[in-house]
Amino acid sequence: MRKIKIGILGCASIAERSVMPAFLALDNYFILVAVASRTAYKANKFAEKFNCEACYTYDALIEREDIDAIYIPLPTGLHEEWVNKALNARKHVYAEKSIASDSQQAMTMVSSAKKNNVALMEGFMFQYHEQHKHLKELLKGNIVGEIRYFSSSFGFQPLSPDNFRYDEKIGGGALFDAAAYPLRAAFFILGDDLKIEGASLFRDKKTGASIYGSAYLKGGNGIGASISFGFDNFYQCNILIWGSEGKITVERAFTPKPDFVPTFILENENGKQIINSFADNHFEKALLEFYDIVCNNKKRTKHFKEILQQSAALNKIVELTR
Repeated sequence: MRKIKIGILGCASIAERSVMPAFLALDNYFILVAVASRTAYKANKFAEKFNCEACYTYDALIEREDIDAIYIPLPTGLHEEWVNKALNARKHVYAEKSIASDSQQAMTMVSSAKKNNVALMEGFMFQYHEQHKHLKELLKGNIVGEIRYFSSSFGFQPLSPDNFRYDEKIGGGALFDAAAYPLRAAFFILGDDLKIEGASLFRDKKTGASIYGSAYLKGGNGIGASISFGFDNFYQCNILIWGSEGKITVERAFTPKPDFVPTFILENENGKQIINSFADNHFEKALLEFYDIVCNNKKRTKHFKEILQQSAALNKIVELTR
């Protein structure tokens, strides 16, 4: 079996906490070669912890000939430069969400990936969790009848004031962070026939960063979807699907830990029922999907399409809330 040689471009907390351990766990598929930081201390710390080499510039990592693919956990506002540099160096790229700050950036990235015959994937790991496969099977079996409405919320309490997510200059803000999850979930559950029809967004008057908001999407057959998100909210991480014969709620839709057993709440004419789903490591499952599209270029089109779809929808929310 071919093993993909991986470089990590940036020492973000999600890389240290979840993604780099997932690469190491999947050692039949990946070899972790090197990690890069602009700070020597961070590069050395990560390299020692994960038993790989340290690079002290991002360019040095991209230029290495012993790396096939690069994971990029940088803030969204830095992706335009570094995702395209990696793609144009013929490296496959797995980038954290949101992958682009606007539709034009996304189109350029997809074009670069196609031109250089490399894979490009946006890191919405939750889609690969077993609970969402389970949910789709239940919906396919008409557990709530015909779907009439979808809603999803993702938000949490205020972060530290110096958190990069509040820095508008590097693509911070709730829109490109928290909002991206329920938006992706809407497409994931309802399909491609969704358009943003309305949106609201509150921005911090000092920093300009988006803090909380909501949006409404319209699909075919009169189906509507609403999403809500924020950095200044009571914690929510859910999906609700209301149908002709019942309602089902996913309580930990986006952030279940590997040993956590998610539950669904089903409500219908027979009352309320708790359905246990399955524990899973969605970081590992997402990386297996990445491995698949690196090795099989015919499977990349789906990801190109999703990147453009997601970016266009976020772009529409920005236009509607100016």
